[in-house]
Amino acid sequence: MTDTSDDQNIDEFKRVYLDSLQLIERLHRRFLDVVKVELDRLRIQDINNIQSLILYNVGRDEMTVGELTSRGYYLGSNVSYNVKKMVENGYLEQERSPHDRRSIRLRLSEKGLDLYEKINALYETHVVTLTRGPLGSGTLTEMNDTLQALERFWSDEIRYGGSR
Repeated sequence: MTDTSDDQNIDEFKRVYLDSLQLIERLHRRFLDVVKVELDRLRIQDINNIQSLILYNVGRDEMTVGELTSRGYYLGSNVSYNVKKMVENGYLEQERSPHDRRSIRLRLSEKGLDLYEKINALYETHVVTLTRGPLGSGTLTEMNDTLQALERFWSDEIRYGGSR
């Protein structure tokens, strides 16, 4: 026999879970909008918001497309296309690895480094504003802990075939 209050708790938790999923998706899209507005403000039109985030994740490092994919959680085909566009527009430089000729190393060009610094300045402004406002580091740390737990749950669902 199923307890009605248990059913209500499950239904409420499901509603909260689905709300969270929608919020995560909306937040990602909203952040992409923030980056797009910044690119428009800077009058940068030869790179899009997603490419800018990939560029930021390359940063001052040198890496392969595979490393970029695994670190940034981007889809491989999308990364390859976006890398190609960023090379064409002068934001990235690529070079074959001397040790493995099949591997291509990526690094930011001077133009890429300049944009990296501008995006970094945007993040710095966000940090200062957020610490003065409703979000402190404790709130963000708690949120990150929760999101990491959700990521682990989903990874386990994928790896082990579900929790049913």
